[in-house]
Amino acid sequence: MDGWKIGRSASPTWCWADGRGMAYPEKARELLELPILLCNQSLSSWDQGKGVDLGAQEELSGRCQRPGGSKTNSSWPRLLPRHSTMHLLGPSLLLLEYLAFSDSTYNTWNFKHPETLYAWDGACVWIPCTFSFLKGGGHILDNLTVYHNFTYDKETKNYKGAILYYKNLKTEESTPSQERIRFLGNKKNNCTLLINPVKVNDSGLLGLRVMSGTDKWMESLYLNISERAPQPHIDLRQEIWEDQEVTVTCSLNFACHDYQIHLQWSLEGSVITSTFLSPEMVATQSRLSFQPKWTHDGKNLTCQLWDPMKQRVLSEKTVLLEVKHAPKLKIQVSPEEATVTEGESVTMRCQVISSNPLHWSVSWFKDRTQLKEHGTTLTLPEVTRTMSGNYTCQVSNDVGPRQSDAVDLQVHYAPEPSWVQISPSSIKEGVTVELTCISAANPPPANYTWYFNKQEMPGKNGRTFQIPQVLVKHAGRYSCLAENSLGPGSVDQEADLDVQYPPKGVTTVIQNPTPIREGDSVTLSCTFNSSNPRVTRYNWNSPGSQDQTSQEKLTIRKVTWDAEPVKCEACNQWCSWSPSVNLNILYAPKDVSIQISPHTEIRSGKRVLLQCEFSSSRPVDVHFFWKKDGSLLEEGKTLTFDPISPEDSGTYHCLVNNSIGQTSSEACDLRVLYAPRRLRVSISPKDGVVEGKTAVLTCESDANPSPSYYDWFDGNNQDLHHYGQTLRLEPVKLQHAGSYWCRGTNRLGQSQSPPTTLTVYYSAATISRRAALGVGFCLAIFLLAVWGVKLQRNWKRIQRQQGLQESSSGQSFFVRNIKARRTPQAEHPHSLGCYNPVMEDAVSYATLSFPLGETDTQRLRDAESSEMQEIPPSRDDRVTYAVVQNCQAADYENVTPEVLDDAGIHYSELVRFGNGKRAMAQEGVEYVTLKH
Repeated sequence: MDGWKIGRSASPTWCWADGRGMAYPEKARELLELPILLCNQSLSSWDQGKGVDLGAQEELSGRCQRPGGSKTNSSWPRLLPRHSTMHLLGPSLLLLEYLAFSDSTYNTWNFKHPETLYAWDGACVWIPCTFSFLKGGGHILDNLTVYHNFTYDKETKNYKGAILYYKNLKTEESTPSQERIRFLGNKKNNCTLLINPVKVNDSGLLGLRVMSGTDKWMESLYLNISERAPQPHIDLRQEIWEDQEVTVTCSLNFACHDYQIHLQWSLEGSVITSTFLSPEMVATQSRLSFQPKWTHDGKNLTCQLWDPMKQRVLSEKTVLLEVKHAPKLKIQVSPEEATVTEGESVTMRCQVISSNPLHWSVSWFKDRTQLKEHGTTLTLPEVTRTMSGNYTCQVSNDVGPRQSDAVDLQVHYAPEPSWVQISPSSIKEGVTVELTCISAANPPPANYTWYFNKQEMPGKNGRTFQIPQVLVKHAGRYSCLAENSLGPGSVDQEADLDVQYPPKGVTTVIQNPTPIREGDSVTLSCTFNSSNPRVTRYNWNSPGSQDQTSQEKLTIRKVTWDAEPVKCEACNQWCSWSPSVNLNILYAPKDVSIQISPHTEIRSGKRVLLQCEFSSSRPVDVHFFWKKDGSLLEEGKTLTFDPISPEDSGTYHCLVNNSIGQTSSEACDLRVLYAPRRLRVSISPKDGVVEGKTAVLTCESDANPSPSYYDWFDGNNQDLHHYGQTLRLEPVKLQHAGSYWCRGTNRLGQSQSPPTTLTVYYSAATISRRAALGVGFCLAIFLLAVWGVKLQRNWKRIQRQQGLQESSSGQSFFVRNIKARRTPQAEHPHSLGCYNPVMEDAVSYATLSFPLGETDTQRLRDAESSEMQEIPPSRDDRVTYAVVQNCQAADYENVTPEVLDDAGIHYSELVRFGNGKRAMAQEGVEYVTLKH
């Protein structure tokens, strides 16, 4: 393959359409699809690619160029003619064959920088440049070589040319002789260069040879260095209209940080300067914004390249401004001053100063009213005073119509008949009045003569004169006469000066007979002496009036005692108030009150003074009276307590009267402060309390203020440590019985009550327990007694039975006990004790019977006839005994009997026993016990 390449004859070089040196595509098919162009280079350029035997990633040197040196990667390459395409088919196939058998790889570098940089001799070139690796990260730049007008040597497989700069980025070694070229980039992505200063011979192809490991690349760009600074470029739109803002751009394809330049304009305006230094653009721009005027039309607009260091213009660019505007006009007048006397002639000519585009019509106006005349000249042969005014001409073009400045035409004439203007129109006495003489004249009148009631007023020769404070005497008829340079005028009519004034001598008159009492109706009238103009309404200042407030008379119904003075106001165009009139209302005393001294709290035993006060009274002769709790006390303005006692507390009233009536003060509660007194203890319930119930003891006192706390004591003066007003005992116990007393305390002192006795009664349960004990004791004694009696009886019975056993086989007996109760008697009304139901009155009796035996029965049968006859039927062989016993004091609690009953009544009846005949009645022993 190498021999094939070397043996080729001179032929054109094939380059990619992007203008770069040949890269190594992945497939031959892609080569056929890409457009190609014919490069304007020698045969050696064909062999600037990589050889197969090298194995290194060499790239083609240079880029394809158009004629004139411009690069082809900035736009699409021009297409070759059809016959040329066929002629190049053979080399294309050879190129594809070459690439197909090549082991080269893709281009791994991507550069960004301006294609061409412009400068001039002595300036500098700033080359903004960036690069990247297409294979990915991890690559760094090893060395950089800058060639000038380089070529590729296929023999040495290397580039030849002037080396302007070399730097080994690994060792930081560089060419020491080339100090005007500096590398401003880095190893990773920045390849920016600076050439300062730059020379003319630096123009041409500039190559940047970069290496990173085994990867190599030659990047080319162009330098265009001129001997002098190039002209800037002005970008101006085609049409410019007057008063429409225009922006013009001046640009230069140059920028360098080490060489400052300015772009300056020949017109004033808003200027914004921008500098671009990037891989995409290197330029300096200045934008001028201004409002074009018609005077700019046809003028030059220049943009200068200014060197601030050398203070000189390096180059400049000029364009011609064409401003579209409406016509600019000017009126020429003959006579030139535009001032004529009535009857003379005037000529006016409309001159077009400038118009872009050309004008095509002319019109005339007077005081903004269009005249029928047309053309550039206006002629007024005989002017009159009515022709005075402002004249303008109007000219139109395609932009629009435009009017000229106004020309003021002055026609002189003598003063017209004069008349007087009075200001203000409504004249009030005391104001300033200005009189003005009105007379049309041109030129204006220079002298005036004034007349009052047809009499000349000396010293008055101005157009106006003032009366500082007009009075009624100034009223009359005024006239004037005007005179200018053309002569005097005449008097047209007189002016009447009417001096007006508010009503004078206004008075308020009371029409009621005096005196006036509170609650009466009052009638007042409003009068005046004179008025100009006449009075049309009245006003009153009385708030108590109910009607006729705008009339001449005013009626006040039910006048109040504190009615304010009344005045009226008479009005025409202005109003005048009358002096105030006092109604002098008679009334009873008002605001009666009681003043207490001292003003602090009142304590018992101190001196206290009550004084009766009132605010007003008409008439002022008054009398004072005092009442306490509704009762009349005494007469006088003051009421003295020396000293004061609690009994003086009460509600006091002070009464003040005069000949009209009487007024009472509000109630005054007089409260005397004193220490507690008259303490006593009240018990609830008051007649005593049963054990187990509740007893409430209340400490009642008379004190002001009320006691703040209480102390309670029992009959032994022992402190119960209770501080409330009430002492509550719940439940009541027997030991609570006794006397109690309390002590009350307030901030003025303390006092104690006498003792009060609390009576506690036994409860039913207690009585039952005690009664049960007493009854049990009595019953025990009774049983012992009965047992003793029974023993005695048994002993006697045994003795009797022993005697009877001799004749009888034996007898048996039984005992029947009967106990009867009776209803207890009512308690004594004065008894304070408690009734004991256990100890109630009772009657007890017993009957002892002996049944007859068989022997006795037979014996009785045998002896019935004889025995019955011998024994009287009324005889009863038996003994009855009984005990009547009254209740003792122990049967009642807390009671002492008033009368002592008898100890008891005992009686007994013994049934006789024996062998004789007995009655058929049952034998036995009966006993009765009666207890009260």
